[in-house]
Amino acid sequence: MSGSRAFCKSFLLLPSVTFSPLRFISLRRPKPSSNFVRMATEASSLNNNNDNSAATATDGDGGSTSHSAALSPSKNDYSTSSASSAIDFLSLCHRLKTTKRTGWVRREIQDPESIADHMYRMGIMALIASDIPGIDRDRCIKMAIVHDIAEAIVGDITPSDGVPKLEKSRREREALDYMCKQLGGGSRANEIGELWMEYEENSSPEAKIVKDFDKVEMILQALEYESEQGKVLDEFFQSTAGKFQTDIGKAWASEIVSRRRKEH
Repeated sequence: MSGSRAFCKSFLLLPSVTFSPLRFISLRRPKPSSNFVRMATEASSLNNNNDNSAATATDGDGGSTSHSAALSPSKNDYSTSSASSAIDFLSLCHRLKTTKRTGWVRREIQDPESIADHMYRMGIMALIASDIPGIDRDRCIKMAIVHDIAEAIVGDITPSDGVPKLEKSRREREALDYMCKQLGGGSRANEIGELWMEYEENSSPEAKIVKDFDKVEMILQALEYESEQGKVLDEFFQSTAGKFQTDIGKAWASEIVSRRRKEH
C-alpha cells in the first residue's frame, strides 16, 4: 500500500461513507482559528527581547502593566471554532468506547472489551516498555492510541468478515479523512493521519513495535478471557504465532504463551 503520510483530504463528503451502518447528522465545521499561531509568535518575540523595558508596557496613563497580563489569553483565544471542532471529533471518538471488539463478540465473551479498551492498554505497553535505541517512545504511544481510530465509523472489521484487505484500508482511510475534517484540519489532524498511515504501511521501527503490541494485547486478553470465563480461544494464539517482528514483541508473546501452558 502506498500513499502520502499526510493525507487528510479537504473535500470528503460524508454521504460517500456508505459502508457504515451508522448515520450522522450534519456537524458544523467552522474554519480553524489562527489564534494559537499568533500567540506562539508573540511569545517567541518576547523571549528574544533582551531589553529590560520589555518586562513592562506603559498604559495610557503612564502606568505599567506586565507582559504576562498583555499576553493572557482572552476568551476569544479559545475560540468557538476550535472548541466546536474538538468536541465534534471527540464525540465521534466516543464510539470507540462503546463498540465492542468483533472477535470477542463472535466467541460470545461476556462483557467484551471495546476498541478503546484495546488501544488504551497498547498505549500502556508503549509507556512501560524498556528503552530501545533509535525508537521514539512518545511516537509509539501516540500511534497506539490512533491506529484503530477509524473504527469509530467503520467498526471493527476482522478477517472473518470477508472484506478484502485493500477494501478495508480504503474504508478506514475515508473514515479517517472525515474525522480529520471534523477536527478542522491543521497540524493535529495531519499528525493523526501520518501516525495512522505509518502504522497501516508498517513503514517505521515504531510501527513494527506497535503492530506487535496489537497482537500481544490480543493474546493477553484471550488468556484473561480463558482464565475468567472458561473459554478455549486457540484461534487467537494460532493466528499470531510466528508473526511478531520485534524482539520485545517476541519476548512478551513468549511470556504469555508460557503462562497459558502452565494454566492448561
